[in-house]
Amino acid sequence: MHKFFTDEIEDSLAIISGDDHKHLSRVLRLKEGDSVMINDLNGVDYLAQIEVIEKQVTRVELREKIEESNESCLGVTLYQGLPKAGKMDLIVQKATELGVNRIVPVITERVVVKSSSEFKKLDRLKRITLEAAKQSKRSRIPVIELPMDFHEVLQDMKKNEILIVPYENVENYGFSALKKELCELKSCGILIGPEGGFTEDEIRSLREKGAKIVTLGNRILRTETAGFTAITMAQLLYGDMGGKI
Repeated sequence: MHKFFTDEIEDSLAIISGDDHKHLSRVLRLKEGDSVMINDLNGVDYLAQIEVIEKQVTRVELREKIEESNESCLGVTLYQGLPKAGKMDLIVQKATELGVNRIVPVITERVVVKSSSEFKKLDRLKRITLEAAKQSKRSRIPVIELPMDFHEVLQDMKKNEILIVPYENVENYGFSALKKELCELKSCGILIGPEGGFTEDEIRSLREKGAKIVTLGNRILRTETAGFTAITMAQLLYGDMGGKI
């Protein structure tokens, strides 16, 4: 069943407009009477039926609120060291599919972009999260924050129960050891370094603030691969990717 996001909802009527209306009517070629799923942009999903397809909008009747959610029980914030070129597009797309709640671009010492004013792609990234949320049938669209510098992250990390930091120079201590220390976890931040990695001073500061510095194995992963891997491990151990026992 196709899913659409809209905040144009009044009583039991929702309106789909813009690109979503064009996609519904011209690409998917849905018809009046077809069933769809509607999300109100606040985490609530509805089963709905198309009432009228007009020239500019589609009007949809909300039939039933869906009580179950596709959201993980683990709230994840991804702090991503800004990568080069178009890698952030891919990172945002896949992180959305993997269930993160917040994505925060981070400017560390070895990031090529030295100023948040140079980061012009926020609107584009928001569109990517929306499309990825539709594809993966998320109940919530992740929040894309303005870039933070490293010291701002040290303060923001307090919003999570812990901050997990993959680092190539760590041996033995990884997610398995973390699971033994913390049997349950409701929220976590995951901080991923840029292509150049973290400096020793940054790692020292993170340790002093109580961050969990972990290994992802013996192989060196690209910045985008490290993020996907860490999110998946966290969702497997603490979230909804491991299934039910």
